Amino acid sequence: MYEEILDINIESSQTLMSPMQLKEQLPLTKTAAQTVLQGRQEIQNILDGKDSRKFIIVGPCSIHDSLAAEDYAIRLKALAECVRERLLIVMRVYFEKPRTTVGWKGLINDPNLDGSFDVQKGLFTARSLLLKIAEIGLPVATEALDPITPQYLAELISWAAIGARTIESQTHREMASGLSMPVGFKNSTDGNVKVALNAIQSSRVPHNFLGLDRRGEISTFKTRGNAYGHLILRGGDRQPNHDAASVTRVEKQLESLNLPQKIVIDCSHGNSHKNHQLQAAVLDNILKQIADGNRSIAGMMLESNLSEGNQSIPQNLEELKYGVSVTDKCIGWQETEVMIMSAYEKLGADRQVTFYTCGLVVSGIPVRNLLTTKG
Repeated sequence: MYEEILDINIESSQTLMSPMQLKEQLPLTKTAAQTVLQGRQEIQNILDGKDSRKFIIVGPCSIHDSLAAEDYAIRLKALAECVRERLLIVMRVYFEKPRTTVGWKGLINDPNLDGSFDVQKGLFTARSLLLKIAEIGLPVATEALDPITPQYLAELISWAAIGARTIESQTHREMASGLSMPVGFKNSTDGNVKVALNAIQSSRVPHNFLGLDRRGEISTFKTRGNAYGHLILRGGDRQPNHDAASVTRVEKQLESLNLPQKIVIDCSHGNSHKNHQLQAAVLDNILKQIADGNRSIAGMMLESNLSEGNQSIPQNLEELKYGVSVTDKCIGWQETEVMIMSAYEKLGADRQVTFYTCGLVVSGIPVRNLLTTKG
């Protein structure tokens, strides 16, 4: 009888280790905890206006190779030290990918990139990488997509995003209200900002919802509300919204709702017309707005990898190119260095001393020689 009415479209199920069991195998270290807490506090200080710096969320569109991600993190940490007077660098470490139709859903869902969907291995790989990056001393950002995975990973995250495809989801608004880190809310894929503003308002108040606790048991959670929800402008299918006129309109909307006028602008996606090579122009436009006196822009987002472009996942995984995205196209590392150092310069830092101290090199040319400096 039950076979005719229950789980008729479920082929199989597998029990996962609980969040507590994973954390016992990969425990949070004192150094990692300090990195996460400091990253959260610094982002909160920027959003509160207590810290005049801007933060940049930068890194691969998605993580598919933990070794390449660790390589990227080591380079990014060195760059972050060079610009820390004016910029807080947070590494983009996205393990889950929402799909418009179908496609690879990310390292947690399919870590072997072959349709085997070994989620337990994915969770283990993701937590291992987050621990390594935190031990390096670099705060990380991710998209909060599946409402269960935060129990496995959240104490290693300094900033989270609710994406354009889930911004209207009540489940994600409830989850965001209970997350321990600042959360950015993206406008929808069609450019609708109102739904993100609704989400921010919702996440700031207490909620009750069902979820999985650290023991792996279904529980009810009561949240306090997240005071550090903020807007991310990522552009839309038809037009970008990173320009000064769009930002001004959003500032007025935030003010009318009595929400903090703090905005993060995504240089990729709709704002670059999905052309990774236009991210530099978008960033320049944002920096000009800041130079012209804008006070609402708190941060920027960049999609960057070790090498430029992207690649399809081949049937023979040995053919994968190292450090190249398997999802959206990214700028390469050399351009990333130049863009971030240029941003540092345009934000008014002491260029000459810093460039010589950092000693960054792009294609054999010191970065200081690629940028216009004051004598």
